Amino acid sequence: MQVPFYRTEIGTKEQQKIIDVLNGDAFYAVEDLEENFQSYVGASYAVSTSSGTGALHLAMLAIDLKRGDKVLCSVNAYPSVPEVVRHFDAEPTFIDIDLETFNIDLDKLENYLEDNQSKKLKAVIVSFSAGQPVDLERLYNIAKIYDIKIIEDAGDALGGSYKGQKIGSTGAAITCFSFSQHLKKSICQGGMLVTEDEDIMERAKLLRNHALVVDEDSLEYIYDVTAIGNKYTMSDLDAAFIDVQLSRQDQTIARQQEIAAQYNEKLKGVDHITLPVVQEEHSFSNYIIKVDKNRDSFARELEKKGIATGLHYIPLHLMSYYKSKYMLRINDFPIALRNYQSVLSIPIFAAMTDKEINYICDSIKEVAKTRV
Repeated sequence: MQVPFYRTEIGTKEQQKIIDVLNGDAFYAVEDLEENFQSYVGASYAVSTSSGTGALHLAMLAIDLKRGDKVLCSVNAYPSVPEVVRHFDAEPTFIDIDLETFNIDLDKLENYLEDNQSKKLKAVIVSFSAGQPVDLERLYNIAKIYDIKIIEDAGDALGGSYKGQKIGSTGAAITCFSFSQHLKKSICQGGMLVTEDEDIMERAKLLRNHALVVDEDSLEYIYDVTAIGNKYTMSDLDAAFIDVQLSRQDQTIARQQEIAAQYNEKLKGVDHITLPVVQEEHSFSNYIIKVDKNRDSFARELEKKGIATGLHYIPLHLMSYYKSKYMLRINDFPIALRNYQSVLSIPIFAAMTDKEINYICDSIKEVAKTRV
């Protein structure tokens, strides 16, 4: 049996929406998606982008990030997080992670802020590993104490919740989403920036299309440029497809949680395997186990059985660019390093069948028996 790491579920509604766009019958696909997303999340404003990375980059523009500014982030984040900071010649500063959730360690974050108060500290980008948020009440309290903006990287937490409230409406300055999850091959690209701040929304909308301004009283082709922006706009085709997918995102999460529950039951007590720890609401966009005996060999054995796996993530301080740029040492972030040596993401997606789930679990048990 072959089980991919991710498989997109495409129904007749998606196909029809795409046909409508191609036939010229969906002139406002992007606007419709923004309106529906805003309603779904419960945010005041939603601005679509061409990708999740585009949303993060636009967020940096919206908060007016400048050369020499500092932005804190987890050392266990996707490369897009520090990358968008460096594009402004600003400085990403890494914080180690929680051993169990793989999210930024709030104790270490607070300690850093207490010891390094500076006007150059502009924001904290907080990623939600595998779809599980951090303790947001505490995070927002820290932000108030140290007067720093919270930018949420919710690329793995689309549709997720915190204390019953959708991620994106819980109190961050900006929350960025991706419709193509990290390391999962999707057939479309797109992102979304949401905020409660009208000024941020207006700046983001201005800058996402080269800061072009058209005078409503003039001909449509007469425009002005009032700032330095970029091209972040989403296509109608992507928007149409994503809009249908969004309409069943709650069902998608419910299915992911069902699969996670089956994994928890079937893999409980398997030697050499540690299951995910749930501290907050968890949407299980990824299911990350720990393998205590040669993770890469374990993954290769699963690959031989047709099961694809992933790794979320290789710590950023091990990346050649950041290691060299900031003179980082391998042991600077011991928790992230320790987790990296054992974590393995196994397939989890709404279109998975119970037969595939059973096959994955049986295969993991079989491979685990060979570990000494």
